[in-house]
Amino acid sequence: MSALSPKEQRLVALVSCTTRGDWTGLQSLRRTAPTGEPDQEWREALLQSHLFLGVPRVVEAFEQLAAEGGLQSEHPSEAAESSAERWLEEGRALFGAIYADLAPKVERRLRQHHPHFAAWVLEHAYGRVLSRPGLDPARRELLAIACLALSGLERQLASHTRGAVRLGATPEQVGAVLASQRDYLEPETYERLRQVITRFSREG
Repeated sequence: MSALSPKEQRLVALVSCTTRGDWTGLQSLRRTAPTGEPDQEWREALLQSHLFLGVPRVVEAFEQLAAEGGLQSEHPSEAAESSAERWLEEGRALFGAIYADLAPKVERRLRQHHPHFAAWVLEHAYGRVLSRPGLDPARRELLAIACLALSGLERQLASHTRGAVRLGATPEQVGAVLASQRDYLEPETYERLRQVITRFSREG
């Protein structure tokens, strides 16, 4: 029995198909969605994916889903926006929860890459996007893990594995996300990523 609920499996499949550009699989997922889905969690899962996959791929995913009926009507609350100051505040809080005592070091490193980069990451990625209501933080991290594993980004996978556990996901759930993507990874790559997840889910 999977450590992921059926709903979590569908959300992981949503971001996996988008990451891999499997538009046939994405449309099939939409066609076979149970009553009540797609819902806000589907919309939030796809919205956040632009942080890990880029805007053009997510635009294409929205287009492919639209051909099968789209993602249903948004609740008016989903359109609410905060101020940049609030996004920065909320982003810093989530960033701190994910990186814990490493947060200042990671932020300094981002700032070294470019003066504006750390602010963009905190305000946009962690504040405006990942702090949105509609999908709880642990689930957001599990979905990030799927994207990062399929992209082969081990450093970021390690960080978000720790983050997922710190936010309430279990090591078993993290492992189940990776296991669900095994067929799409080379065996050597899968084993390397499995070792990363095993190590850093314990450190969470």
